[in-house]
Order: sequence, then C-alpha cells, then structure tokens
Amino acid sequence: LLSGMVDPGEHVSETLRREFMEEALDSGALGSKDKYRIEEKLKDFFNSGKEIYKGYVDDPRNTDNAWMETVAFLFHDEDGNKIGQFNLKAGDDAKALQWMDIDERLNLYASHKKFLMLAAKRLGAHWRKVQSE
Repeated sequence: LLSGMVDPGEHVSETLRREFMEEALDSGALGSKDKYRIEEKLKDFFNSGKEIYKGYVDDPRNTDNAWMETVAFLFHDEDGNKIGQFNLKAGDDAKALQWMDIDERLNLYASHKKFLMLAAKRLGAHWRKVQSE
C-alpha cells in the first residue's frame, strides 16, 4: 500500500510513481542515469491504474471542520515482471518494506484495509476471512 500527497499540478499516477521510487526503491541514493532508467520502466505501469475509490475516508485527523478525502488506485502486476522485478529497499520515510500475502488480519492505518478489500474484489481475488480464535 503506497500513499502520498499530490503536489499542485501533478497527476495521481505521477505522485504514486514518485512515492514508489522514494519509499520502495530509495531513489535518493540512485545516480541520475539509474533513476531516469527506472522512471521510464515504471511510467507505463503507473499510467495503467484503475480508480477503485474516491471520496471521504475515516481518519483520526478528521474534525467537524476539516476531513480527509482520498483517491485509491489499483495497479496490478499479474506475473511480477513489472514492479515485481525490483528489489525493494526502504527509503525516504518508509521503515519496513516487503512483498507479502494479505488478509483481514492486517493492522492498517485508517481506511487502508477497505482499499485492499476493494482491490481484491476488483481482481476477483479471494479476501480471506479469518475465524476468531
């Protein structure tokens, strides 16, 4: 799950590509040639996203006078040869980073679990319900 604030004049796909490079590939440590080469590889992938949610979200920062709204996109790498080809390396403000299987037991911030459930539904994937112990 990747998130970031959209800069003025920036399209969401550009924001997500930038955030992925900063947080998942530690682009700050790359040379300009490597950074450009990777950006070009990612451009088509991040232009192919499907919007799965847009609007108000529950968030602890919400107040009566101000609230969070978001847009969630689904980017899917079916065979792992687009995004899956990259070795993840935490950068910027990312702490722990890994590819992982997901289910409802995940403890995620705010509405993020809802977005994952919507993505699974859109892909026709199984969202595993876990029995209470």
